Amino acid sequence: MLGGGPAGAAAALCLARAGISVTLIEREAAPQEKVCGEFLGSNAARRLRHLGLDLAALGAVSIKGARLASGARRAALDLPFEAWGLPRARLDEALLAAAATAGANVMRGCAARRAERVAEGWRLHLSDGMVLAGPALVLANGKHELRGQARAQRGQHVGLKLPLRLSGPLAEVLLLPLRGGYAGLQPSVGGQANLCVALRKADKALSTPEGLLRTVAAGSDLAAMLLAGAIPVRKKPLAIAGLPYGFLHRDAAHVDGTLFRVGDQFAVIPSLAGEGMDMALASGIAAAGAIVAGEHAGRFHARMRRAWQRPMRWAGLVARLLDQTPGGAVRAAEMLPLAARFVAGRMRLGHGA
Repeated sequence: MLGGGPAGAAAALCLARAGISVTLIEREAAPQEKVCGEFLGSNAARRLRHLGLDLAALGAVSIKGARLASGARRAALDLPFEAWGLPRARLDEALLAAAATAGANVMRGCAARRAERVAEGWRLHLSDGMVLAGPALVLANGKHELRGQARAQRGQHVGLKLPLRLSGPLAEVLLLPLRGGYAGLQPSVGGQANLCVALRKADKALSTPEGLLRTVAAGSDLAAMLLAGAIPVRKKPLAIAGLPYGFLHRDAAHVDGTLFRVGDQFAVIPSLAGEGMDMALASGIAAAGAIVAGEHAGRFHARMRRAWQRPMRWAGLVARLLDQTPGGAVRAAEMLPLAARFVAGRMRLGHGA
């Protein structure tokens, strides 16, 4: 198991509970915040409960609704599902601890250099010279690539995240279209809020908290009001480049039946959908089930692809609409709230995925 994020930890936890020997390799030695992944919908919460985690006990913050804003326009929406906000460092640690408690061998602070297919399965070569062997390999290394097993699609999007202390309370998630992308603002633990931005290309002006706040505030009157007096919690925004939004894995003609891709290694949905965390958890749980059942990785990937095509298409459509006509998108949500709720629902995986 390569990667200790939600997808990898969920897979390791389920395999260990099934009595399967599993080793999980996590490159970070200590808890780390990630650029995205703090929004948890009701399906993600349900899967976390299935894994034995309690969102309330972890301190998750309830998100009551959603608002869209562009220029002077704004639209308020009731979310068609329950939602929570929880820092990734806290969630990831809880999942890794649960996997270790279940019997998974969790190795932290280890980087994988390459994977080698051999007759009896796979050999994973680590940066310290150690070599691990196993009958199957699960790629849960998120946005990082493993030499020789890189995803087929390269990305151009840039993701940024800046924790803030706002001048007033925030109970909703905001979607704020920008030139070349969009921003999201949502409540977090301890009275904080997280500002996340996805852009088609990097902009040096956004590398500082002041530049990022100024750019987002210029996009709408609502953003300017909410961000007035905001105090950044970090000296610099967290950033990651090369995000392949819209990527959905498709196997080559001759796929290895023991190489499983989960989480962002399988699909990268535009973050505005709020489904990234559910996709990570769903794919990890499903991959563990496939391995226990002896299912061929190609069949597993094809099954997941069929289940994920619809939300991926809808999220891509909404992202293009916000990019091309942000004011029109907000006006449509304002005038047709039921249609907006319908679209939000179509971007979700659903219970059976």
